[in-house]
Amino acid sequence: MDWHEAFKGLSARLPEAAVEHEDEERRGLFGRLRDNIGKAGGALREHFRAIMFDAITDELWEQIEEALIFADVGVAATVRIVEQLEADAAEQHLTTREELLERLAAIVAALLRPADSDKHLIDVSGEPTVILMVGVNGTGKTTTIGKLAFRLAELGKTPLMVAADTFRAAAVEQLSEWASRVGCEVVRQAPGSDPAAVVYDGIAAARSRGVDVVIVDTAGRLHTQVNLMNELAKVRRVIEKQIPGAPHETLLVIDATTGQNGLRQAQVFAEAVEVSGVVLTKLDGSAKGGIVIAIREELGIPIKLIGVGERLEDLRPFDPDEFARALFLDDGTSAS
Repeated sequence: MDWHEAFKGLSARLPEAAVEHEDEERRGLFGRLRDNIGKAGGALREHFRAIMFDAITDELWEQIEEALIFADVGVAATVRIVEQLEADAAEQHLTTREELLERLAAIVAALLRPADSDKHLIDVSGEPTVILMVGVNGTGKTTTIGKLAFRLAELGKTPLMVAADTFRAAAVEQLSEWASRVGCEVVRQAPGSDPAAVVYDGIAAARSRGVDVVIVDTAGRLHTQVNLMNELAKVRRVIEKQIPGAPHETLLVIDATTGQNGLRQAQVFAEAVEVSGVVLTKLDGSAKGGIVIAIREELGIPIKLIGVGERLEDLRPFDPDEFARALFLDDGTSAS
């Protein structure tokens, strides 16, 4: 069973009080997500409020384009979205601000939704499953690993963390702290050890201990440093040699506040390690949020998970409809 489907079915296995808590949490997720898109997300809605929707004119479409580019949606995605909105407005006789924003949210949600819905899911069917986590320093990668391990443990999986960021002793210690907090084991070596060797030992340990999921932490690569990217590709090759078809997921962690630089990160990492999905973190900060649209449009990489807070529970499957509504609408009205 994939992680997303298992997560959706979690409440069926919880005690009644816990089910009520989970339902309440889900009901409040839209509001929290909308708030957590941050001050700039609110500024985006204010930007749209400032647009005069009294008449459908060329100036209106230009203002909408400007608002989307402000939100880091990117030029290519913005052009596609506005062209679709303009065509739909003419065909469906949309004239009011509410109608246009509802349709805008629906268009964005459709753009973010892969044709193959399985691409949104986290595959944990391997024995063991190997999840390779990559990203630059400061994106919240190690924290995300802790939250992901917590969610997997909740679902009855046995996670194992592998501390392959050997260049910074602090990184190994941080991962070990998360492992202790979640209640799972961590494979580590001395600072400066060969990351590929640590990964080799980690997968061997997972097999011998009957572990379900191996989560590999890697150094916070500066995507401009070719030698480090090459080393990351080496780690991936070591995983592939030990378990054909692995890593089953390669998740790129991107800080939602980085804007268009996040797109460049995604491009370089995708070339080096075949990224299967993006985890968008720090949506509780001053994120504009539109970068996910640019990544999906220009690279075709699905957004799989989002971090919406500091709690262990604040790692969530990405929902295109909820995200689009949070970007553009003032309440929880459906965008479909």
